[in-house]
Amino acid sequence: MKELLEYILTGILGEGGFYVTEEVDGEFVRLFIKVEPEENAGIVIGKGGTTIKAIRNILRVKATLEKKGVSVNLAE
Repeated sequence: MKELLEYILTGILGEGGFYVTEEVDGEFVRLFIKVEPEENAGIVIGKGGTTIKAIRNILRVKATLEKKGVSVNLAE
């Protein structure tokens, strides 16, 4: 799932400028996005949170197909 998130973020922000960390707890995956510079966090969030919601929905579909749970958070 980390690879899919990195692919999506590369399309939004371009190469580099972000880090993705992954924590796996059994059948649940937690993904954390660290964006540098911090001004790019607004691009990832989008107007009214629409972009981050869309990213979460895409990853939730993949997680459902793999019978896992997923959460995506923007780290500070």
